[in-house]
Amino acid sequence: MKTAIEARIKAQQIVLSQCTHCPDMIGPVILGRPVASKIIQIGQAPGPYEGRLGQPFAWTAGKTLFKWYESIGADEETFRSRVYMAAVCRCFPGKNPNGGDRVPSREEITQCSEWLRREVEILKPELVIPVGKLAIAQMLKATRLADGVGQVHRVTYLGAEMDAIPLPHPSGLSTWFKTEPSKTLLQQALHLISEHPAWRSTFR
Repeated sequence: MKTAIEARIKAQQIVLSQCTHCPDMIGPVILGRPVASKIIQIGQAPGPYEGRLGQPFAWTAGKTLFKWYESIGADEETFRSRVYMAAVCRCFPGKNPNGGDRVPSREEITQCSEWLRREVEILKPELVIPVGKLAIAQMLKATRLADGVGQVHRVTYLGAEMDAIPLPHPSGLSTWFKTEPSKTLLQQALHLISEHPAWRSTFR
């Protein structure tokens, strides 16, 4: 069964890797490994270095993110090999003229969500980990990180029901998770992830 799901995900990724629906996005399409997992992590969008390195969270934010996961028992290689890593948008949006990375448009998010919808249909995840405000906003009405991080939320996302445990974005530019009470909320979120049945069965 797992082999069949992985074959379907791999076939899906082959088609996704050739996507050119969004002319303002900068390729290549960045994909995680085609693993059959009951956990999906959803990031925001690749940064400027992921295209060269060929995998999500491959730069400085990834180093912080994987330190978080290592604190609950999953090193980077193990996490990448057992959790399906997706994103709201799979291509680099480019730079904002006023500085920083451009936020994907509503149309770009909608276009890319159809790929995610198919992945959710195939994997039937029990746990989704949205990382960062853009990802969290796709499934929660929380307007502040403090309203989402540190809790388990039962959500209906892309037609499927699952648990969502949000994390803040691990950007080096962010100070949110470095000060209280946010620092404690992050630790609560990581604890909830580590205690979730999908996590425990994936990393037992």
